[in-house]
Amino acid sequence: MSTATISAPVAAPADEGRLPLRSHLRHIGALARRNMLQLKQDPESMFDVLLMPIIFTLMFVYVFGGALAGGQQAYVNHLVPGLMAMTGLNIAMAVGSGVNEDFRKGVMDRFRTMPIARSSVLIAKVVTEIGRLLIAVAVQLGIGFALGLEIKTSVLHLLAAVVLSVVFGAALMWIFILIGLTMKTAQAVQGVGMLVLMPLQFASSIFVKPDTMPGWLKTFTDYNPLANLADASRNLCTGGPVAESVWMTLAWAVGITAVTAPLAVSRFRRKT
Repeated sequence: MSTATISAPVAAPADEGRLPLRSHLRHIGALARRNMLQLKQDPESMFDVLLMPIIFTLMFVYVFGGALAGGQQAYVNHLVPGLMAMTGLNIAMAVGSGVNEDFRKGVMDRFRTMPIARSSVLIAKVVTEIGRLLIAVAVQLGIGFALGLEIKTSVLHLLAAVVLSVVFGAALMWIFILIGLTMKTAQAVQGVGMLVLMPLQFASSIFVKPDTMPGWLKTFTDYNPLANLADASRNLCTGGPVAESVWMTLAWAVGITAVTAPLAVSRFRRKT
């Protein structure tokens, strides 16, 4: 007598519209803990967070500070608040590569067998990377203070600059998650990321004031969200008008998230 072999059924994907908010939050929390445990088991993955802010700050302050600002001290006060904006962009690009690698290694295949909301996987990734971004910004400020950074406003203004950088960095993560879900390889994600990163970084007020730029480039800089964030962070730290640049940065963050987050979740569902 032959015996039939019956395969265990694979759990159907959860319908996000039917899951209560508490279940969403529980899934996000569990996945975020998993991501943080992975970081603990792979401390080398924190090298970019711990070392890149130090390298960038030292390199630009001591190589360009004298030429661009007449001295390292003056340039520190200009550069470090702007670098907080750039740090978020760099980490966001790493998020896209990480999501792409997770698909290549089959990690996402395990998630698709679980009765969890598809968005929980991506939101948990963003939550974990926000933690990495906060560490990077703390390191950035630490090396800045060691080099003579002066906060001419207040601690609350400094915290507001940090929060603004984190909010905008989280919005950028959704762009790179979408790129990571679209490109076939992590190398392709990095290549596309560099095409986005280079003009946003250097056609901005992060490194120099845009006053001497050609008119067409200065116009681009005026609408560059990274330039708005750099100006907002700098003025919050050293004093100056902040209302317009803060609201522009928040508007960019909300707009980017509103457009790219649903696209990323939709792409994630189709890809898995």
